[in-house]
Amino acid sequence: MTDSAVFVPHFHWDREWYEPFQVFRHRLVAALDTVLETAETDPDFRFTVDGQMAAIEDYLEMRPENRERVAALVAEGRLAVGPWLILLDEFLCSGETIVRNLQMGWAAAAELGGAMPIGYLPDMFGHVAQMPQILARAGIEHAALWRGVPGSVDGHAFNWRAPDGSQVRTEFLFDGYDNGLDVLLVPDRIGRALGDYAEMTAERWGGDPVLAMAGTDHNAPDPQLASWLRQATAEGRAITIATLDEYLRKHVRDEVSAVVTGELRSHVRGNILPGVLSVRLGLKQRMAVAERTIDHAERMNALWSRRDDSPFLDLAWHKIIESTAHDSVVGSGTDETCDQVAARLAEAAQTARAVRDTALSEPAELVPSDGYLVANPLPFDRSVLVEVDVVAPPEGSALIATTADGSTAPVQLISEAPTVLSDERMDASQLERVLRRIHRRELFGRQIDHYELTPGALVFHLAEVPTSGPFDLLILRREVAAAAAEHPGEWRVLTLEEARATALVPVSVPASGLASFRVEPSDRASIAVPSHAPATATDRALSNGLVEVAVAADGTLDLTGPDGTVLYGVGRLVDGGDRGDSYNYAPPARDVLVSEPTEIAVELVENGPLRARLRVTRVYAWPAALSADRDVRGEWTVPTPVETLVEVRAGEPFVRVSTSFLNQSADHRLRFHVPLPAPVTTSASAGQFAVTERGLTAEGGWGEYPLPTFPAASFVSAGAANVLLDHSSEYELVGDGSELAITLLRAIGSISVNIHPLRDEPAASEIPVPGAQDLGMRIENRFAVVPSAAGWQGANAVALAEEFRNDVLVTRGTAPAGRQLPPDTAGLRVDGEDVLVSAVRRVTDDEHGSGTEVRLTAMSDRAATTVRVTGSFSEAATVDLLGRTISRTQVQDALELLLGPWEIHSVVLR
Repeated sequence: MTDSAVFVPHFHWDREWYEPFQVFRHRLVAALDTVLETAETDPDFRFTVDGQMAAIEDYLEMRPENRERVAALVAEGRLAVGPWLILLDEFLCSGETIVRNLQMGWAAAAELGGAMPIGYLPDMFGHVAQMPQILARAGIEHAALWRGVPGSVDGHAFNWRAPDGSQVRTEFLFDGYDNGLDVLLVPDRIGRALGDYAEMTAERWGGDPVLAMAGTDHNAPDPQLASWLRQATAEGRAITIATLDEYLRKHVRDEVSAVVTGELRSHVRGNILPGVLSVRLGLKQRMAVAERTIDHAERMNALWSRRDDSPFLDLAWHKIIESTAHDSVVGSGTDETCDQVAARLAEAAQTARAVRDTALSEPAELVPSDGYLVANPLPFDRSVLVEVDVVAPPEGSALIATTADGSTAPVQLISEAPTVLSDERMDASQLERVLRRIHRRELFGRQIDHYELTPGALVFHLAEVPTSGPFDLLILRREVAAAAAEHPGEWRVLTLEEARATALVPVSVPASGLASFRVEPSDRASIAVPSHAPATATDRALSNGLVEVAVAADGTLDLTGPDGTVLYGVGRLVDGGDRGDSYNYAPPARDVLVSEPTEIAVELVENGPLRARLRVTRVYAWPAALSADRDVRGEWTVPTPVETLVEVRAGEPFVRVSTSFLNQSADHRLRFHVPLPAPVTTSASAGQFAVTERGLTAEGGWGEYPLPTFPAASFVSAGAANVLLDHSSEYELVGDGSELAITLLRAIGSISVNIHPLRDEPAASEIPVPGAQDLGMRIENRFAVVPSAAGWQGANAVALAEEFRNDVLVTRGTAPAGRQLPPDTAGLRVDGEDVLVSAVRRVTDDEHGSGTEVRLTAMSDRAATTVRVTGSFSEAATVDLLGRTISRTQVQDALELLLGPWEIHSVVLR
């Protein structure tokens, strides 16, 4: 048995949770004041600041005068800061966001003297498969964590291996991150308590000293801690006070033999609280929008803008990363906390949107104002549909889209707008009030093309792009004043807009590139024939030559894929009670499952040729809430119509599906079921730089029932069903592997419940959160389904998921109308099977100047994946995940790389 121990004073700081951020920060400032005073008073004292720089940043914002005090302690090795910006939930953000979190935390720590080189992940609700590679490619050799470690690990450390083979030595905090506190309960008996603890856990430690994590949530250690431990040492105990870094570098000696590969989601030694994947749907959707918007903003800024908007991008990233905290995006906080997270994510998206739109405004200056610019954020060629507002065609004619090279394509009209915007009668003395609505040339959001002034009548003709000559408001005011004086009495003021319509336009856009088009009337004679079969619709069926949809009698969908695979009954909705909380789902003992609608209606919305749509409306009688006995679902039901919009587009090999309903029920879980042609024993989902395979069960053994509900970020695949996702979602294989169930909503009313049928102990205080019921909210989900007997790789799911999640960007041109359209322009192109490009951004350093960083991942277990990157560059530098150069090579507009299985590779092109 080991006779020595290393105490690591620390705290765990949830930045926001059962109180909002500013309340917790007030406590944080007091706690870190105590830490600094204790460290400066007692030279034996060390402190580890929870692995996240956010705590230091939040503190110094309130105590800027203490920056040098903090830096001095970091320099002495007595205050360990970083490497993360924040302790995140790894499954509810993208892999790229994890990388940026590490980069921003590392950089902030470097400004204070350097980061703790340990992937400290103490309280996350499980860990993603590629975390060892992320750490290793940042030069970090150690990790330390608690939850999710499988039962095969019987020591206090293991080698954690990523799918690519990278690994880090990982300290297993098997008794949690506060295991040293029980030893400290009675300060004058620490020696005896430590002996008891060492004896109880001896099999874990081998020849290494006990690691006693001396800290807990939201509290600084007692200032007398070091003196207590000196007293215990004087009584014969070998005790050292250290940072976590010092413990791993100086005190552990035993060889580590246990190896764990892939994600850590076992319940054996700690609750992983899987219900956070599905609670507060809105936060998961906002996170996806913010990440997508900043990704597009970085790509547009790097490829098409002369501006360096890095301060705005850094701000947006900071807000996104703050929101990934493991009590933030998960939705396990109070209503006011979650409202603030939602607002922060909205701010991040708004900031990124401003950068994106400003970047696009530069190439839009070359496109005439009667045309549109289309930008493709993905590094491969795409044929897409864009929805634009156009001048409606004259009766008897149609519209065509014309591109820069003169080719034409048919346009599908999907709606027409009214032409009379206002029709008013007023006394001549009031006409000046009407004129004050005009701002230079703008009226009602349009531009005045021309006007007609006759005795007793003023008619405005508006257009989005005026075709008449100059307009002079002062002349108009003078003319109206004269006419009103000459013709007093009642006048009619009519405002007419040119007939307008919403149109779908097919556009081909080069890789990471730009294209432009304009829409014009045509006699149809010169319209080019589409290169693929049209999308068509009947009253209950859709087709585009690649996929087919038939609406069954019960309102579910029978889908046929490009390879002839058929999925029957897709979209069966199953609603059940949930008496759990924000952390864990729990069915009532007497549940009522509702899967049969009371009414079904099918409506033909669009019949092609570019897009065809059906709307299926099913009405369900869902119980309004649980009964007074929370283990019984209530009898009172609320009729709830659920609309399912089903869509196929010409040329797309998948079926788009979106669901929408007004939630009027509390305490329930709704899932979208995809029956499989045959039962399966495994599923696979794409997440953070990996596709992870899972079985039908999860490993249990602690205080939490191991429900096999799992995370999926961009797609989930089971048997012949491949579902492309819009945001991080929860899924489960049910019916012994015969159906895939995706959670659309989980509505609950408490952060935690004291008595939970699937969890032994509370996860937090029992605090009401009525906002988590989503009552009165319209709940919308969108996804796409690819039937394919060849699985996710055969279905090309990696690329299709990127296409589904990333729409092209469209903006109107700003050059004078009528000019020639500029030629299409290609940007960066990446060719390679199952290759994910997670970042294209501008980077700058003092030595080498500006460049474009590209991050690629081989999303397969293929022995080697050849990737070809083409663009305008003459040098390629391979860099690690912190941006440090590993090697350089001279190239000319093309770079070939050979990536191993699941390899993450970053390169800067100049």
